[in-house]
Amino acid sequence: MFGCLVAGRLVQTAPQQVAEDKFVFDLPDYENINHVVVFMLGTVPFPEGMGGSVYFSYPDSNGVPVWQLLGFVTNGKPSAIFKISGLKSGEGSQHPFGAMNIVRTPSVAQIGISVELLDSLAQQTPVSSAAVSSVDSFTQFTQKMLDNFYNFASSFAVSQAQMTPNPSEMFIPANVVLKWYENFQRRLAQNPLFWKT
Repeated sequence: MFGCLVAGRLVQTAPQQVAEDKFVFDLPDYENINHVVVFMLGTVPFPEGMGGSVYFSYPDSNGVPVWQLLGFVTNGKPSAIFKISGLKSGEGSQHPFGAMNIVRTPSVAQIGISVELLDSLAQQTPVSSAAVSSVDSFTQFTQKMLDNFYNFASSFAVSQAQMTPNPSEMFIPANVVLKWYENFQRRLAQNPLFWKT
């Protein structure tokens, strides 16, 4: 029903079923994992009105499992990428795996999936640092390029009194560059592909 993927490792498609509606994947060497992908295999959909909350568990300094809600998967959203690298020192949250007697070793973290009502999933609050940025790499590159260009051009700004006359050189007022920069940022935020039209 579920799969789990970590970059550079084999795909896991056989979770350990710890209850009728609860599944876990082991993540050995979890200290070296930044992101994890949880997905539905497409063979068995969730029952109508159901989805799966996704949790990350790692052992604290005493070996006690700390569970944190990452997010969810549903028939309408069958996969999700979660950032777990910053969660290893965070606080735990309420979770449905507390009463389970799950076999684990101290250096292994786990991804837990709990099948629950969609209404229940909608009321849960995942750890904010687990969400992977939804901004694509092109938008990130464009934003960095804009910032770099503006900072570079601004570093050459001089006042009119500081300017030395040079008939062969053309000057552009800094406020014109700033206006272009702000307009481009606004348009990029509204539609990252505006430049294609």
